[in-house]
Amino acid sequence: MDIQLEKKKGIQKKHVPYIAGGAALLALVLWIVFGNHASTLKVDGKSLNIADVRYGKFNDYIRVNGQVQPISVVQLSPEEGGIVRQKVVEEGAHVRKGDIILLLSNSNLDLQILNAESELAEKQNLLRNTQVTMQQDKLNNETEKVQLDIDTQRKRRTYRQYERLYEERLISREEYLQAKEDFEASQKKHALISERLKQDSLYRTIQMDQMEDNLQNMRKNVTLIRERKNKLEVRATIDGELGLLDAELGQNITAGQMVGQINDLSDYKIEAMIDEHYIDRVTNGLPATFDRQASTFELKVRKVYPEVREGRFRTDFVFVGKRPENIRSGQTYYIDLQLGEPTESVLIPKGTFFQVTGGNWIFVVDKDGKKAYRRKIRIGRQNPQFYEVTEGLEPGERVIVSGYESYKDNEVLVLD
Repeated sequence: MDIQLEKKKGIQKKHVPYIAGGAALLALVLWIVFGNHASTLKVDGKSLNIADVRYGKFNDYIRVNGQVQPISVVQLSPEEGGIVRQKVVEEGAHVRKGDIILLLSNSNLDLQILNAESELAEKQNLLRNTQVTMQQDKLNNETEKVQLDIDTQRKRRTYRQYERLYEERLISREEYLQAKEDFEASQKKHALISERLKQDSLYRTIQMDQMEDNLQNMRKNVTLIRERKNKLEVRATIDGELGLLDAELGQNITAGQMVGQINDLSDYKIEAMIDEHYIDRVTNGLPATFDRQASTFELKVRKVYPEVREGRFRTDFVFVGKRPENIRSGQTYYIDLQLGEPTESVLIPKGTFFQVTGGNWIFVVDKDGKKAYRRKIRIGRQNPQFYEVTEGLEPGERVIVSGYESYKDNEVLVLD
């Protein structure tokens, strides 16, 4: 007969692996749900630069390097080409308007002057000969007119006499008619001659005026060519300093070629290159200052150049009020350019952390000062001293502003 076995109660040995596996799975789920997974890095707290977040006045300005330049620079270019014969003035010399700087020579120009003078002399001789010929023609025409006047008067007298004699029947009708016809023919000839003399006089006047105008133009042409000779002397166009002279003896220089420049030292400007990030905010008239010789000097933006090169654009400043003593071209000043009015904002000091984060996040130190946690922030404007924080930080908190190169991928820093 079969014996019925009684079932064992409780946890048996075969159940242990299943229970252990379930516990491990539960622990994993709890760790995933409630655990802290942030990557942690232990750092030396003494090596960090920790700053306070504060609420204060934000001065909206940037600091740029500016270089002193003459207020204007005038290019030096000859109006007439030629070969450099003499350098009268050297670079760096002070010159006055009209001073000779270079002497050039041009044999082709000398030949042009001789040809123009020769052509002018030929035209003058032709004009004189034409004037003599026209004067002779005029005298001949006047002589002919005088003779015709006498002839007409005689034929008028003959006609009047024959008219009375014919009325008294002392001459024939044919003689009378012939005298009348001779007188009338002489009158018509006299009228034609008078008209011809009038037209000849007008023609001579017009021809002489035209020749005189042509001759006058030739005289002007010769004068202009002679003036070109004077332009072989390259002269200073303003008072100033000869800052550059790129010409050597014997060098062939073309008309309009830049051979130097004159710096106008009546005043100075400061030229600065500014990051293209500010190109929309820098406008004419913005105020700026710089410190020199224990004094503060005021400037304003005179011109903003639109072209951007290598991430920067050029800006010119001019002085407002006094200038530094012994100011010289080429000196460098550190200029504070005011971009806007001061405002009250949340501020943190500038630091090298920005190079890694771009202002998008920062490590915030907890109240105990033992840990720092990564937090998203938003940075607005900046000046040489502070960042303006528009979101993510409160006054009184402390942040790490030193470099993040060694722990940029970590979420929590343990300050040792």
